[in-house]
Amino acid sequence: MIPVPVIQTKQLKKSYGKVEAVRGVDLCVEPNRITGFLGANGAGKSTTIKMLLGMIRPTGGEGTVLGRNIVDPKQSVDLRRHLAFVSEDKRLYGYMTVEQIIRFTSAFYSDWRKDVEQNFLKNYELPLDRKIRSLSKGMRTKLALLLALSRNPQLLILDEPADGLDPGGVEQLLESLVAQSGEGTSIFFSSHQIADVERIADNICILDKGRLILDTSMDDVRQSYRQITLVFSEMPVEREFQLAGVERIRTRGNQMAVYASGNVDTVVERARDFHATSIDVAPITLRDVYLQTVGRS
Repeated sequence: MIPVPVIQTKQLKKSYGKVEAVRGVDLCVEPNRITGFLGANGAGKSTTIKMLLGMIRPTGGEGTVLGRNIVDPKQSVDLRRHLAFVSEDKRLYGYMTVEQIIRFTSAFYSDWRKDVEQNFLKNYELPLDRKIRSLSKGMRTKLALLLALSRNPQLLILDEPADGLDPGGVEQLLESLVAQSGEGTSIFFSSHQIADVERIADNICILDKGRLILDTSMDDVRQSYRQITLVFSEMPVEREFQLAGVERIRTRGNQMAVYASGNVDTVVERARDFHATSIDVAPITLRDVYLQTVGRS
């Protein structure tokens, strides 16, 4: 039985006047997985997330989150009972203390997990008597994570969750997300910290200039994506290496760098046909994939 996606969009679009912020995005996010949502500033990540949450209406296209239509007001309200969201700006009620906002929020959820709350209070050293407006950015981030994860949501959406955290806080965040995923929560999060995404994500989506330009699994990145560095005494023309799976080719002097998402053996065989004097095949990191993919677009 094919699992029902927790997030699915078809040609989702958002324009502000003549500016196209999101341009026909087709997302399909599988349940019980951690999905990293990558893209530069202005790529359209936050706009996409706001549409998924019903905070802004799409200009075109359609979408569902946990089976609820994102443009239906009643379904959008029902959806919020089953997901948690941590925004980039971590807006909270500044006049409340940490203890007050925990009590206020927990009252809305019958399945609030007191053990998770206490664990976060201890590990993050959150001061119960402090006003939220007096907390540092990192402390507000930790508090927002406590409020989201203590709810035991079906889906957790985070927009730059590590913003403001020190290295120790980032490590605790990643451990918390992996543990939450292990308990059955689907996680969809945007981040600029590619190394952190690579450590915990099962799937990767890359958005660039409002378009989804890559949607793949980290297993596929590790197993299939390679950089093939070739050296020739007589350089062949690039079109000879424009094969299936070849994403990008760069040449300098007598050296050719081929970035491939598959079909590596065929590229190597072609290099031998042209009497390459050196062939080096190396795996690449998610950072390399990101830079090559965004650069190509």
